[in-house]
Amino acid sequence: MTLDKLEDLRQRKEKIQLGGGKKKIDSQHEKGKLTARERIHLLFDEGTFVEINAFVKHTCTSFGMNKIETPGEGVVTGYGMVEGRLVYAYAQDFTVIGGSLGQMHAQKIVNLQDMALKMGAPIIGMNDSGGARIQEGVDALSGYGHIFYRNTISSGVIPQITAIMGPCAGGAVYSPAIADFIFMVDKTSQMFITGPQVIKTVTGEEVSAEVLGGATTHNSISGVAHFISPTDADCISEIRRLLAFLPSNNMDVPPVLATEDDINKVITELDEIIPENPNKPYDMKQIIGQVADEGNFFEVQPYFAANIITGFIRLNGQSVGVIANQPKVLAGCLDIDASDKAGRFIRTCDAFNIPVVNFVDVPGFLPGTSQEYGGIIRHGAKMLYVYSEATVPKITLILRKAYGGAYIAMCNKELGADIVLAWPTAEIAVMGPEGAANIIFKKEIADAEDPQTARAEMIENYKKEFATPYQAAERGYVDDVIEPSATRPRLIDALNMLASKRETRPPKKHGNIPL
Repeated sequence: MTLDKLEDLRQRKEKIQLGGGKKKIDSQHEKGKLTARERIHLLFDEGTFVEINAFVKHTCTSFGMNKIETPGEGVVTGYGMVEGRLVYAYAQDFTVIGGSLGQMHAQKIVNLQDMALKMGAPIIGMNDSGGARIQEGVDALSGYGHIFYRNTISSGVIPQITAIMGPCAGGAVYSPAIADFIFMVDKTSQMFITGPQVIKTVTGEEVSAEVLGGATTHNSISGVAHFISPTDADCISEIRRLLAFLPSNNMDVPPVLATEDDINKVITELDEIIPENPNKPYDMKQIIGQVADEGNFFEVQPYFAANIITGFIRLNGQSVGVIANQPKVLAGCLDIDASDKAGRFIRTCDAFNIPVVNFVDVPGFLPGTSQEYGGIIRHGAKMLYVYSEATVPKITLILRKAYGGAYIAMCNKELGADIVLAWPTAEIAVMGPEGAANIIFKKEIADAEDPQTARAEMIENYKKEFATPYQAAERGYVDDVIEPSATRPRLIDALNMLASKRETRPPKKHGNIPL
């Protein structure tokens, strides 16, 4: 091979790697954003990234596109290692005509999706794009369709993670929405179907892009996103952290990490963490943190529907999904948003062979016309559906209140919980003692000489007889009542016992979840 051909190859690659050029790279940095290649190299273990399809070019000749150069076709695609495991990733390059998606840009992503599915490896998308390339018209829209289709086919087979690291508008938002997890960067990323100008024209509303579709909006109000990070680098670091909890595919198991945390650790603080007053709140996250290996809790959607907690911990090195009521917010009631949040997370855990542990302290479903009109029946049914559908190990720990339909919705025996444990402070009943006494002993209270004293006595009697874990334990609905301080070793023991669990469901095309 002649030296001039080698030099030609090197120059071509250098030009592609420079993207839109130094001026546009500087502009990207001035906005507080990294370039596509900088993001890629932060994601992968050093020296492991291999780029593919770098020489792909658009084929559009409309509107002078034949005169426009698009190095790398505006997206960097390839594979490499993250903590020694194979991962595929693409990063849209905003320095190349705004990272806009055309037919060949989409084809690069589609090719990567096909490879990831064949190899059974996670795929990460880093979106920073002005949307569909207008000059390519329907060809660009067709490209989105191909991407969405593969998102769907890959769903539940390989982990799909999207990081929104710039604008993401119109049809572009639907690939992230189908993915398993969405990361956003504060102040530099936005997602919306129709932008501020269109909204102003159609409805007359005036709203900024940040308020309409910024990271805070989607993490706390809409629930579209799962994580918010202050910078691109922090976002990518958190993606690497999340990958450590996930298997490479649905036929694999999550990585087990070595831990020096004692599996038999007795946590005496838990014996006194539940307040004497049953109406007094406490922070469920303190309990989760104390039980987890090294106190490490990776919370998912911490700012949305905060009355329920979802996230990952490790118990003796094993990845575990946590669903927990939060007494500090709405008394831990289930509502529409909490049901959606928990339902999607449970399904994600089940798809990727991650055992589920439920920490229960739930007084019921949130009452009110807004909940009923909003379809709490339909949304609440999602939790019943997904718990019943899930075949991974399911462990339920009842700490305090477990009332009515919400007790069932947090995964009782009948919904498939493999092990149900309870603390002595557990109250398992159709409703709270006060309400139950008013109904059951209505006549006795009314006929008493001192109705107020009689009511107090009836409430106390109900608490002793019914609002305890022991009646449920006598009937086999609770497998054991344990000392709170023994929670960590008992959960680890249960997980070890359930490690060989095998459970199947009747053959069918798919179920009809109440969406």
